Amino acid sequence: MANQTNSSVDADVGGQLRSRPVVPTQNHPRNTGGDDPKDPAQLHVHEQTPLLQRTSEEGYDEGLDTSSQDSAALNAGFWRSRTKASVFWLFPFLLLYMLGFGGAAVPKINLMVSLTCRDYLAERASSDPGFTYLPVLLGQDNSQCQIPEVQSLVARFQLYYNLVVGLLSALISPQLGHLSDRYGRTSMIAVSAIGTVLAEIITVIVAANAERVSIYLLLLGATFDGLGGSFTAIMALSTSYASDCTIPGKRSVAFGYLHGAIFTGVAAGPFLVAILMKKTHDIMSVFCSALALHVLFFFVVLLVIPESLSKEQKQRAQEKHQVKLAHQEDVGWLSMTFWNPKKIIAPLAILFPPAGRPSTLFPNHGGASPALRRNIILLSVIDTLHLGMALGMSQIIIIYAGYMFGWGNVESSIFVSIISSVRVLNFFIVLPIITRIFREEPREDLVISGSGALDVVLIRVSILLDMIGFAGFALANHGSLLILSGVVTSLGGMAAPVLQSSLTKHVPRDRIGQILGAKGLLHAIARVIAPSICSFIYSVTVGKFSQAVFVCLSLVFGIAFCCTLYIKAHVRLDLDDPRNHITETDDYREAVEDELLP
Repeated sequence: MANQTNSSVDADVGGQLRSRPVVPTQNHPRNTGGDDPKDPAQLHVHEQTPLLQRTSEEGYDEGLDTSSQDSAALNAGFWRSRTKASVFWLFPFLLLYMLGFGGAAVPKINLMVSLTCRDYLAERASSDPGFTYLPVLLGQDNSQCQIPEVQSLVARFQLYYNLVVGLLSALISPQLGHLSDRYGRTSMIAVSAIGTVLAEIITVIVAANAERVSIYLLLLGATFDGLGGSFTAIMALSTSYASDCTIPGKRSVAFGYLHGAIFTGVAAGPFLVAILMKKTHDIMSVFCSALALHVLFFFVVLLVIPESLSKEQKQRAQEKHQVKLAHQEDVGWLSMTFWNPKKIIAPLAILFPPAGRPSTLFPNHGGASPALRRNIILLSVIDTLHLGMALGMSQIIIIYAGYMFGWGNVESSIFVSIISSVRVLNFFIVLPIITRIFREEPREDLVISGSGALDVVLIRVSILLDMIGFAGFALANHGSLLILSGVVTSLGGMAAPVLQSSLTKHVPRDRIGQILGAKGLLHAIARVIAPSICSFIYSVTVGKFSQAVFVCLSLVFGIAFCCTLYIKAHVRLDLDDPRNHITETDDYREAVEDELLP
């Protein structure tokens, strides 16, 4: 019965794509399985559908005799078995990307501190002829820069930097997510990587000509980074890639591997930089190495890593996009409608599906249930807060530790390496063990299975640990206590993959790219707002109550923990239920028109 219903629904969807606006209703006869099952329009995409469908071009042809099939297998089977999309294809190269990203993070912050300090001291000397100061040496521990005035100026420059990156990535990230559904994940990851490469080139130029160029040239690098969607877009697209390759029951572990790769790079990068800086005292070698790793990542993603979406899946997404465009009127570039600010946040509409009526996310007759809608909203909000607070803390904690405890490049790099190593152990050992011990078998008959009880518990415990860790930052009066608090927040980092995995369990498989693209927009917005607010708070409180920013972050995580108490486990939706059959009603057409992408 389930197979018959699946065939009926898929045949109806195929008909809709071929002859819009004819869409199945209750008056249309159900498919009893007599149609050609190889028709791509009739393939039902659900949580258990094979990711790489065989097509006629790949030898999926009934007309081939056995000998021909065996010959094709001998010639192509070896290569195909090694080019099948897998999260382990992406894992090692994402690790290289993050080695460059993590290794250059602390030196880049200290580059900003050195350039800001140089300009401040020079300006003060010009206004006060009796003022003298030691020269600011790039890549060295400049104790004359550890003063509240310089700290405040650095925090403000970071505010400008994050605004440029965040605003641009907020515009680009969701578009990359939608394009990845139609043209493939790897190509869009490569596009995003180009922005990172150009940003690193600017950093190398500034570091190599520090005496002759302005610090504000780094904002040009921020522009390139933002136009590529920044690392938040790469994270979202990598998550989509992993979703394509993994069944729902194992997504938490797969996402944990991705986050493990990220924080392995963030851990090993600063550690290697600390060793390199101790031996060479040359900051240029750090930036050049980061650039080389990002260039390597770009070419590998573009040329080596296999695509996770089949041709049929991309073609189906393109056809659906054309159907949506048919509902839109042509809007010119010079039109006020095209530049309407509402279009920026339009992709977020998918995160707020209406309850009780059809929508683009849930086109079934009953739409999303109130519990399903609430879970999607809460998971999105908590995930955004979790990432935003982490981004807001990442830069402030470095300059705060330098101000409070006199840490330089080496000490700060070791600190980042320690807390990132704990995250790696969390993702690669703790999370897989917990998931294996308390694993819940997925329901194969459900298109949407919802968060498991284990997912909800892990989210609550992780957010609580984050709240405790940030409170520890505020109370730490010694470097060792700061490190201990960082370890606690690292244990709370388990929330990131679990939140993302849970979110994908609440939507149909063919909408994962869209919802993760919308999540990428939220992450981009968080990258604008959270670091800007944190930088502003620190800039106005440093030297007075420097811990204020960590008190605020702890309170925000307290609010997030309260939100986790309203997440409900096992919120399901079965599209095979007759009450949930896809029908085109006035409400559905209105919902589609309201939620169309710009």
